[in-house]
Order: sequence, then C-alpha cells, then structure tokens
Amino acid sequence: MGLEAIIVFFIAGVIFVGGAMIASALLAPKSQNSQKEDPYECGIPTEGPTHVQFKVGYYLFAILFLVFDVEMVFLIPWAVVMKKVGGIAFVEALVFLVILGLGLLYAWKKKALEWE
Repeated sequence: MGLEAIIVFFIAGVIFVGGAMIASALLAPKSQNSQKEDPYECGIPTEGPTHVQFKVGYYLFAILFLVFDVEMVFLIPWAVVMKKVGGIAFVEALVFLVILGLGLLYAWKKKALEWE
C-alpha cells in the first residue's frame, strides 16, 4: 500500500466523519429547555457540591482488570492454534505470561489490589 492510498483513506475518513457531524448538527432535533442545562436530568435538584473526587485506587483497579481481560483476548486464539504453530508459540506465550505475571506482582507489591 503506497503513500497515495494512505492519503486517500485519510481524506475519506475526514470527509465521512466531518459529513456525519455536520449532518447531525443540521438534522438533529433541538430542544431549548432550562432542565437541559442542569448537571443532572433526574428531576431532583442537587444539594451541596456536586463534584466528588474518587480515590485513584478505583481507576487503578479498573486498569488492572482491563490488562488481564485483554490477556484473555490474546491467549484464547493462541490456545486454539497452538498445535499448528508448534513449540515456538508455546515459548512466546510463556514469555507473554511471565511479563504479565511480573506486572501482577508489581501491582500486588504496590497494594493496588487492596480494596479499602
């Protein structure tokens, strides 16, 4: 694939995305309502400050979950074709698992998995 094809795909992407955004802005129904400007549309006015700061531990836990969830995306296809590919695939998967294990050990040492 040459540079020209990449430029054409880029321009096509910009046109499609820009066209969709412009069409949405022109054709979408609009409603000017005072309730639309409220931070929450549940019908109950808020009391006190609405900005709540979450502990960083929640985000760390979620990121760790995603890392090990993505691990399964790579390991399941590997397990399916393991017999065809041979021993080198086993070694590569072992290296992959060792790296993930080191990441888990690091998170464990940093107490990222503790829920307080």
